[in-house]
Amino acid sequence: MYTIAALYHFTRFDAPEALKPALLDLCLAQDVKGTLLLAPEGVNGTIAGPAAGIHAVIAHLKSLPGCAELEWKEAQSNTPPFNRMKVRIKREIVTMHQPDVDPRARTGHYVESQDWNDLIADPDVAVIDTRNDYEVAIGTFKGAVDPETASFGDFPAWWAANKDRFRDKKIAMFCTGGIRCEKSTNYLLGQGVDHVFHLRGGILKYLEDVPQENSTWQGECFVFDARVSVGHGLREGPHILCYGCRRPILPEDRARPEFEEGVSCHQCFAETTDFDKDRFRERQKQIRLARARGD
Repeated sequence: MYTIAALYHFTRFDAPEALKPALLDLCLAQDVKGTLLLAPEGVNGTIAGPAAGIHAVIAHLKSLPGCAELEWKEAQSNTPPFNRMKVRIKREIVTMHQPDVDPRARTGHYVESQDWNDLIADPDVAVIDTRNDYEVAIGTFKGAVDPETASFGDFPAWWAANKDRFRDKKIAMFCTGGIRCEKSTNYLLGQGVDHVFHLRGGILKYLEDVPQENSTWQGECFVFDARVSVGHGLREGPHILCYGCRRPILPEDRARPEFEEGVSCHQCFAETTDFDKDRFRERQKQIRLARARGD
């Protein structure tokens, strides 16, 4: 059994690159795999491994400057969610391209999972899903607005083009684990929106806490590991990943004529050139050879 930990924390790292060697060495020593991002604004990532190893890495992260209050969410998987460990240095731990946004200064009002349904049922509240279009496609809250953004960095432009739709409305926002809402709610407050709320702990916390019979969530929640999607109780969902475009698809989509393992699916077949597909086929060939060797 593998323990999966999803985490993020906004703090100030003056030299994030100096934190990388010890963190990576610890993860490797503890047989922990996944991805951790370090940036001047903090840390973000998802890791998996033995429970003791995960807790050792969490303890190390909490010892870093300003990270004593770091929170994380745990789940379990019978199969390894990641193949290797990566610690990357980035400009932002979640990319928004808005240098004035600082969640450490202020964010929207946190709403606990058990209070979320009542908030979004209010007709004066507009509910906005801040995730990417391929995430929203497999599940979202009933009545939520889908900005249809390809990446989180597109959100400010979408808001600028659509803000008049939400005049005199309270804004409730949500994302997978909460990190995108930390930034998006700070951004809206900076844009002069007075009443901004967001779901504490994100969709994952809601699916963990709220029984399915009381839920307003529809579908599955995309996650950035080998589970691909989860549902209520954080049970693993039915989706698999197209490794041509890294979008979620259902098992029956493999029968579509556009599907080729590791190369394309019905969502991306027309988006890539023959040259791209040949590259993907070679990559898939190397993956098969590596598996045959036991790598």
